Amino acid sequence: MTAATGALPPASAKTPRGTRRGWRATPISVVARTLRYALLLLFLAIVLMPAYVLLVTSFKAGSDIGVTGQWNLPSPWTTASWAKAWDSLGPSFVRTFELAIPVAVISSIIGSANGFVLSRWRFPGADVVFTMILFGMFIPYQAVMIPLRDIVMTIGVPPGIPTLVFVHCIYGIPICTLIFRNYYATIVPVEMIEAATVDGAGLLRTFTWIILPVSMPGFVVTIIWQFTSAWNDYLFAIFLSNTRNGPITIALNALAGAQSPDYAASMAGALITSLPTLVVYIVLGRWFIGGLMAGSVKS
Repeated sequence: MTAATGALPPASAKTPRGTRRGWRATPISVVARTLRYALLLLFLAIVLMPAYVLLVTSFKAGSDIGVTGQWNLPSPWTTASWAKAWDSLGPSFVRTFELAIPVAVISSIIGSANGFVLSRWRFPGADVVFTMILFGMFIPYQAVMIPLRDIVMTIGVPPGIPTLVFVHCIYGIPICTLIFRNYYATIVPVEMIEAATVDGAGLLRTFTWIILPVSMPGFVVTIIWQFTSAWNDYLFAIFLSNTRNGPITIALNALAGAQSPDYAASMAGALITSLPTLVVYIVLGRWFIGGLMAGSVKS
């Protein structure tokens, strides 16, 4: 009804179907939208071209692999290269799970505890402690590699996967602490912690029964981050392990760096190596951005 006469507006005043209220599609807007989608498709094709070459080459026989035929589909299709790659990478594939899963869980739990203490328990020197923890994020791996190797040998950590778990947990604490500190400082209400204190809960019980159940977004971020970092690591692995007791990145380098490299097997090995991290992102990716942004602004 109109304000002046109280009558209903004419039927011709309704918003046309297919347009938003107050906006009509114009030739310029249609062209702009078409151009935008065309550019997105172009960028998608550029990103997927290496993945396409990687995939089709892994199913080719040795005689079909070459610079001129890299875009061609395999003729015939064969999985011999996948079998060869798995024979070379299978043992290290299992060992890498033994590395990445403990690293992701342990460093996330330690970072969560640190983040809670540094965000809600304002003890003297808390900011200095937090700054010193963050300082570990800016130390290049290359600068400490030799002293780090001497330290793990001195304290007697078993070589191979146990050493890498120890090192990745230590290096993962700063980033996990930063993520959880920001999350707890902005998302977890102070009243929730005060209520637990009034009910007689101490610091440890408050963290275990109040804080951890609402920390899933932060754990998703740190687990994905740490799992991917540990799985894809090569620098720590080459210094602190070898092909017999190291992760899959060393085995993949040995497979691809032979005197006469098998390119099809190398491509298959690269796909096998990247599969677990891809699955982790597919399964947990829907919560990753939300958890990453959860502590970025104050509520």
